[in-house]
Formats: sequence, C-alpha cells, structure tokens
Amino acid sequence: MTPQPNPEAGAAVKAADRDHVFHSWSAQELIDPLAVAGAEGSYFWDYDGRRYLDFSSGLVYTNVGYQHPKIVAAIQEQAARMTTFAPAFAIEARSEAARLIAERTPGDLDKIFFTNGGADAVEHAIRMARLHTGRPKVLSAYRSYHGGTQQAVNITGDPRRWASDSGTAGVVHFWAPYLYRSRFYAETEEQECARALEHLETTIRFEGPSTIAAIILETIPGTAGIMVPPPGYLAGVRELCDQYGIVFVLDEVMAGFGRTGEWFAADLFGVTPDLLTFAKGVNSGYVPLGGVAISGAIAETFGKRPYPGGLTYSGHPLACAAAVATIDVMAQEGVVENAARLGADVVGPELRALAERHPSVGEVRGTGMFWALELVRDRETREPLVPYNAAGEANAPMAAFAAAAKKGGLWPFVNMNRTHVVPPCNISEAELKEGLAVLDAALSVADEHTR
Repeated sequence: MTPQPNPEAGAAVKAADRDHVFHSWSAQELIDPLAVAGAEGSYFWDYDGRRYLDFSSGLVYTNVGYQHPKIVAAIQEQAARMTTFAPAFAIEARSEAARLIAERTPGDLDKIFFTNGGADAVEHAIRMARLHTGRPKVLSAYRSYHGGTQQAVNITGDPRRWASDSGTAGVVHFWAPYLYRSRFYAETEEQECARALEHLETTIRFEGPSTIAAIILETIPGTAGIMVPPPGYLAGVRELCDQYGIVFVLDEVMAGFGRTGEWFAADLFGVTPDLLTFAKGVNSGYVPLGGVAISGAIAETFGKRPYPGGLTYSGHPLACAAAVATIDVMAQEGVVENAARLGADVVGPELRALAERHPSVGEVRGTGMFWALELVRDRETREPLVPYNAAGEANAPMAAFAAAAKKGGLWPFVNMNRTHVVPPCNISEAELKEGLAVLDAALSVADEHTR
C-alpha cells in the first residue's frame, strides 16, 4: 500500500489523542505521539506520508508483520460466525488455539489457560504456583520485566516497579547472569553461569526453601537487554527447583512464537518449566491474547479443586481465531525458520560489523530476530552511553540516536542505553539490510558522545 498524505486528518487524530487518551508509562504533558495512518508488513506510515521500517515490531509482538491477509481474513470469518462467547463453554476457535499451542510448548505443558495479555498471564502463573505449593514467596531477577499489573510489576526487576513496590508482595529479587556487566566478577561464560547459580542457591537457602513457591525468569530477558543466558544456566535453575520443590516459571511473553528462531526460547536450552507464560506473538498482537501453559502436575492440583481465577474474555473467539491463523501462517510460511536463518546469516554478522565500525557499540548479543546493541561512552570502562534510568537531558545521547534513526525511516526499539533489533520474524533479507543501513548511519550520532 502506498501512503497517501492527509495532514488534516492526522492533525485531527493527534488533537483527539491529546485531549482524551491517557498514555501508559508517560508524563502526559511531555509526550508527542506519532499519528499513524496505516501499516502493512514490516512498515507503517504517518499522515504526512512518511514510511518507517519497524525494527520494534510494535512492542515486540507483530511477529508476522502488520495486516497479514490470512490473519485478517480469519478474524473477519470468526466475527461473522461468532464474535464472542463466555469462557465456560467449549468453542471451536478456543479449543483449536489451545491444541496448536500445546503441540508446540516443551514437555508436558499441555493445558492452556487463556488470559488477555502477558501481565495477567504472569499474575495467574504466580497464583497457580502459590496454590500448588502452599508457599508465599516468588524469586525473580533484577533486569527483568513481567508486566504492569500489581503482582507482575512487583516481580519486575526494572525501575517501573519502584512506584508500585510496597515491599509486601512476597517477591525477592536476585542477580541473573549477564557477563558484560557481571555482578560475580566473572571473566568467562562458565564462571558467570556457575557463580550465578551459586548466588541463586544461596538466596534460596537464606530465604528458606519451604517459603518459596516459584522462581520466574524470562527465558531470554527482553526489554531488560536481551541477555542470552550462558549454557547450563536454565538447566541449573531447573535442577534447583526440583531439589527444593519450587515451581519453575518461564516468561516467554516476548521471546515466544518464533522470536528467537524456535517456537519457544526454552527449546534453545532443552529446558521444560512447570509453567510457561505467553502473549504478544501468539497472534501477532492482532487481538489481545495471552495465557499460561500448565504442566500435568500443576493441572492435576486443580483436577478436583476449583482454580480460583478467571477472566470474562478468557479465550475470546476473535483472539483465538487470530492465534490459529497466526500459528498456521508461521508453520506454512516457515516464519520460525526465517527468523533463525536471517538471525544467524544476516543480523548477527551485520551487527558485529557495525560494532567494529562504531565506538559507541559496547556489546552485540541475541539470536533469531531478538538482538540488542549496548551503547557505551567508553568501550574500555563500559560506561553506559546514558546513566541507568536516565531521563531528560541525561538521556540526550540516546534521544539523538533515536531521532536520527527515525529521520532515516527506521523506527527503533530504544531502552536505557540500548537499541534492540526486533523486526517482524517474517521480514525479508532486503528489508533487514535496508534497516541495518539506517542503523549504521544513526550510530554515527551515538559515536559523537563517546570518549
């Protein structure tokens, strides 16, 4: 579709937004939302006709791009047949979506509890773990994000938690592995893995194993920086959970459904959790949907004991029809394989080449269509390009980098001192290279702030 400029319409959209829409995570008077006129494939455009290659996949969820015709058709067909129905009934779209998801989850995660998104999936996973074990505490990592609802935001390990953290949510945070900024003075991945596991086990022992219901980890942390865990770490966490009778929860809300070049990131590490949360890519965000994949042992807990939780729109037919179509599209069009191939053959090598050219790039890390560049002022000291949780003038170098990318027609995903490369998983090689060329130019702006 060719963007058709219509600035008057854009001005009206922007005015209504500013008058009435209350935006998340924002100081309302300090933001200037872009008015978007349309989107298709890997691109979207504004009312002035400017087109952007979306290297953010929305919020890392349009895994098959915008407006895929087969998914749009599936939603239309479901709407014509049955727009909605209460969750207590067996509905074809709901049953089929659950079956297709269960076919792809690792191990025996064969029961699917549907939610409206990722945060409430985490809420219910934690509730299930606490009821299954009879224990109150949850352990989660610093440098993590698990959602904006009350329990999920308390489990989160980044500054978005602070305003809502009353210290009464039964959450204990620990350090997960991150060799580039090791908390364990490690020099190798093997050391980082061993010391991170030792730290976690010490935390378990000092907190009291009999008080801990669950350990929750993003399989590969997303917004926090796409830190791929070292070999053996997740398997080690699985062993600790088994040893101490703790429920192991993997949050695959961002990493799932092809993003890492596997259906689920857990498959990269050969690990099966007891509970797995998902959302976003399950239907490319076309209709809100999330859920919890549940192991046989935990499902059995609620075999004759009612599970005390539910949602009015759990397994909404339109959302589930979109999930069925998305999974079918991904299988038929080789979307997971595309993410794996282009990640290994194009993104990884090209980003490492950028790192050699740009002194602002401290580290490249990732897999599939899930990559991060960590930007620094000084490669030797690894001083971040902007301070932790920077805002205003302190964040000016990252703001200038993002503005340069947008001026070049690339919409980046920027968080703190990082830019993430997270385009749709079905992006073409030509589109990827187009975006990477713009990224190359924008990094020259970041270079201006290095020492």
